[in-house]
Amino acid sequence: MAEENGTGSNAVWAIAFVIIVAIIGAVVYYSGILKTKPGKTEVDINVTAPAAPAPAR
Repeated sequence: MAEENGTGSNAVWAIAFVIIVAIIGAVVYYSGILKTKPGKTEVDINVTAPAAPAPAR
């Protein structure tokens, strides 16, 4: 009977572990959690009052 914890089984578990860690690392990296400085977006907004209507004559 084959040994349960053979080299092949250990290799499969090692590869699965590396794939899982890579997926978790990609999710963390692309989610932006690791950003040290959140980028502030500045928006230039010019607000002007509408022109007053001409007085009625």
